[in-house]
Amino acid sequence: MIAQIAAQTPWLWFSFGGLLLIAELLGTGGYLLWTGIAAIVVAFITWLLPGIDWEWQGVLFATLTLLSAMLWRYWLRRRPSKGSDALNQKDHQLIGIRAKLITDTENGYSRVKLADGSWRVHCDSELPANTEVEVIAVDGITLKVKPVSSQ
Repeated sequence: MIAQIAAQTPWLWFSFGGLLLIAELLGTGGYLLWTGIAAIVVAFITWLLPGIDWEWQGVLFATLTLLSAMLWRYWLRRRPSKGSDALNQKDHQLIGIRAKLITDTENGYSRVKLADGSWRVHCDSELPANTEVEVIAVDGITLKVKPVSSQ
């Protein structure tokens, strides 16, 4: 049995890499992704160069695992971040959006339609319906707006 496995090392590495990638799909959070990819690469290398000893295959696998993890970490550092303060806070992504008032403001309050919903807005001045406003802040479920000056 061991002789058969040793004779088919590319399939051993393909199987090992596939199992690691399947385990990654079950939710390990990225820990097994680079190890699985390294195993698949070793499988291709052992398929192309079948004379590689198992010791060198292990060294190659460990090196590729470390190299791929370091490259991924480097790529993540270089990628521009979007900021964590707006993460999962859709209302903060609304700042700067322009919309038209649905109704006249009453005591500074009105509504605007954004996407498939309507939002309560507050403005310091009384404005008629269909006035274009820009969101400048978010206070709970109320958007603070200012009228857009026509140029």
